[in-house]
Amino acid sequence: MTETKRSFNVSSGEMSPLGVSQVDKGINFALFSQNATSVTLCLSLPQSEGLIELVLDPSINKTGDTWHICVEDLPIDNVLYGYRVDGPGEWNQGHRFDSSIVLLDPYAKLVKGRSFFGDSRQKFAQFFGTYDFESSPFNWGDDYKFPNIPEKDLVIYEMNVRAFTAAESSGIDPSIGGSYLGVIEKIPHLLDLGINAVELLPVFEFDELELQRRPNPRDHMVNTWGYSTVNFFAPMSRYASGEGDPIKASKEFKEMVKALHSAGIEVILDVVYNHTNEADDKYPYTTSFRGIDNKASHKKSDPRYTLLLFLSLNSKEFEIYMQIYYMLDPNNQLLNFSGCGNTLNCSHPVVMELILDSLRHWVTEYHVDGFRFDLASVLCRDTHGSPLSAPPLIRAIAKDSVLSRTKIIAEPWDCGGLYLVGKFPNWDRWAEWNGMYRDDVRKFIKGDSGMKGSFATRVSGSSDLYQVNQRKPYHSVNFIIAHDGFTLRDLVTYNFKHNEANGEGGNDGCNDNYSWNCGFEGETNDAHTKSLRARQMKNFHLALMISQGTPMMLMGDEYGHTRYGNNNSYGHDTALNNFQWKEATGRKEAEPFQGEITWHEDNWDNPESKFLAFTAIHHDTDRLAGSVYLVISVWRLHDGVSGGGDIYAAFNAHDYFVKALIPQPPPGKQWFRVADTNLESPNDFVKEGVAGVAETYNVAPFSSMLLKSK
Repeated sequence: MTETKRSFNVSSGEMSPLGVSQVDKGINFALFSQNATSVTLCLSLPQSEGLIELVLDPSINKTGDTWHICVEDLPIDNVLYGYRVDGPGEWNQGHRFDSSIVLLDPYAKLVKGRSFFGDSRQKFAQFFGTYDFESSPFNWGDDYKFPNIPEKDLVIYEMNVRAFTAAESSGIDPSIGGSYLGVIEKIPHLLDLGINAVELLPVFEFDELELQRRPNPRDHMVNTWGYSTVNFFAPMSRYASGEGDPIKASKEFKEMVKALHSAGIEVILDVVYNHTNEADDKYPYTTSFRGIDNKASHKKSDPRYTLLLFLSLNSKEFEIYMQIYYMLDPNNQLLNFSGCGNTLNCSHPVVMELILDSLRHWVTEYHVDGFRFDLASVLCRDTHGSPLSAPPLIRAIAKDSVLSRTKIIAEPWDCGGLYLVGKFPNWDRWAEWNGMYRDDVRKFIKGDSGMKGSFATRVSGSSDLYQVNQRKPYHSVNFIIAHDGFTLRDLVTYNFKHNEANGEGGNDGCNDNYSWNCGFEGETNDAHTKSLRARQMKNFHLALMISQGTPMMLMGDEYGHTRYGNNNSYGHDTALNNFQWKEATGRKEAEPFQGEITWHEDNWDNPESKFLAFTAIHHDTDRLAGSVYLVISVWRLHDGVSGGGDIYAAFNAHDYFVKALIPQPPPGKQWFRVADTNLESPNDFVKEGVAGVAETYNVAPFSSMLLKSK
């Protein structure tokens, strides 16, 4: 319904900045659209019904390819706004204009959507931009400071904001369960783990009900992971406490960051710039980008655009038709390198500028410390989808002055097969999720033949991948478990994925899990199997703990969270993903181990050799250890070992005992047993160590051990 009773004084406005800004004359609105023939600003005022629609006159309200208008006498907060955009209607030419739809501003800094997370009654709710020029600036505090943790010292905990405290067992006030404030309540738990950085699954405004708008095999699910971005600037409004309010979400997100920083914990955001929520051409869901400028024409009237294009892209981009927000094939259908129906055109200068502005906004406005880029190989493709050796966006992020203090981490692959582990264009700044580390460690620990050399390479910093130019071992983000795939417990409980609950007949999710069920598929009461599984989980953790590089663990692995074999649980807003606080166990502390590795091996060429032992000499500069909180014992590791010393570690992936010859400890010291994963808790880990280590040590089947000299 359109309201026509109220009118406003308007002026031409300014083309910059894009989005909404407060100016002397009122509120300025600016929107980029190269192909639009008409743009209408739609306003919804507090306590007012219907929309007020202001038609922009292209002779007055347009500069180059930017439409703009200044509206006087508007309230300075709680106004909802959007745009109707019309243009050429040739679907087969790549345009997707529909003036019946009110579109969300790509530069909206706050977004009003549904009131409550996963409320299916609001699955068709409109997403509006909004603003707040009334509130005072957030008070970060006089003694506030960034943790500024060196990359070599990072210990990352990957977690989902909602799932962390959504369960009743969290014991917190239900009004803040699953919210940014809920995370604050559980900071003591994070400190107990010894981690110093949280990597948050997507917290941009996203569409959790994307699967429920039409009948389909997945229409029972809620996208709880958040990989369905609606807007790149606004914090997820339904992660606010109580009813989802965008202004409150912004404030509470800052409160969460402030509290984490006060505890010495950095905040890294998992960001999704490779696709949006707008689906594919078969089942299109137009909410923003595709209705504003799905594809560009040959007209390049904006001088900024022409210059950026000339500087950023090669000559083949000057074709009659050019994509803007999305990549299109020669038939003007959406390309899909993301696996989600569309692929953002990240090498286009307009999209590059949008992404850089978004990243800067999260750094300057919300004080985040870094970003992990989902399917980052998409960002390395040109507008046609071909790989670029020096992607302009990747370089711009690495060189940007505002982003210079941030950690930047790539997931160096995409769904189109562009696998760049160890080869991601990096400018000596980009770190990577090391998928080879994950796979090789999984294979060795479960007893695959021929993996000892690869396991040794991964533990010692993956020099085959990262000893190039100025890259360091910490540019390898080592992980065995992440949000997608098996949990740690499921890795040792299932040989096969069990994704029936997802509704896709078990066809979704990765088939190459390199898992081992320890002799029985699924849960069992058999004592031998349970003991072996517990041992294997500890083996994985110990390997991660002593590996050169940046360790990352997954929320819930500290107590052995199970998804019952589901390795693609993105659509379950249930106990399948929610942290189960009653299952958390007691805690123990340990010190870190750092150093240079000496191998105690003479059997490298035997593919059947599955035993590896080494010593590492402690140094203050090269961190070897990470942080881990075991299923049975919590092994807390952080920098600051006093006095240094050697460690000796051995891993036995054979199904029989191996008698290891223990090297002599440093002069004046003796070996103390710190860990033996074959022992029952609490003897499996003893912080102060157990003296009396003999010249040989029987390392049990599928176990590992750790000695420290004192």
